[in-house]
Amino acid sequence: MWSFADIRPDYSRAERVSDGIVHILGVTSALVAVPVLITVTAQNRSEPEAVLGVFVYGVALVLMLTFSALYNMIESERWADLLRRLDHTGIYVKIAGTYTPFLLLPGVQAPGLLIGLWSSATLGSVLKLIDPGRFRWFGLALYLMMGWAVVWAGQSMLSALTPTVVWLIIAGGSVYTVGVLFYLCEQLPFHNTIWHVFVLAGSALFFIAIYVQILFGPQPVV
Repeated sequence: MWSFADIRPDYSRAERVSDGIVHILGVTSALVAVPVLITVTAQNRSEPEAVLGVFVYGVALVLMLTFSALYNMIESERWADLLRRLDHTGIYVKIAGTYTPFLLLPGVQAPGLLIGLWSSATLGSVLKLIDPGRFRWFGLALYLMMGWAVVWAGQSMLSALTPTVVWLIIAGGSVYTVGVLFYLCEQLPFHNTIWHVFVLAGSALFFIAIYVQILFGPQPVV
């Protein structure tokens, strides 16, 4: 995600304030919801992999939202470049982290997909840390490919998910994808705010998907 100064130097105060409100809402919600999800998982799932997967997801979600908030809300020439790199890498980590709880649950058995996602996240993060602007289009394509991992996840993963969870994942991916269109419309007023609203909406859908799978998905055979 580009900062306001990179996108449009004349970004209005109203646009800045609106985007700041969206970020504060996102970070605050995550800081409240993630501990609740971890607690619910620990209380309802006996396997440690489930708790580990949700913990990884929670950390990734909070990091992504925090990096984005810092980058888009702090106007500092000294820190702008570093925050931009962290913001971009946070997205890769969040995508891989979001799929981790699903892939660690019993019955999924898709280690190849898990390794592929985190390998892609590592590659994308390294490229963004080296030069966040140079690999913009490749980075965007990698974001989308990772985000739609459910499409090529294979039967082992899809059969372990409840139909509701599958539809929530598809809905979340669709929301993210539509949001990218606003992200690319750099001359549209409030486009950055709109893009971040779509990010929060997509994140909320994936959060609900994980919550539903934890509570109602297949339990390990004792």
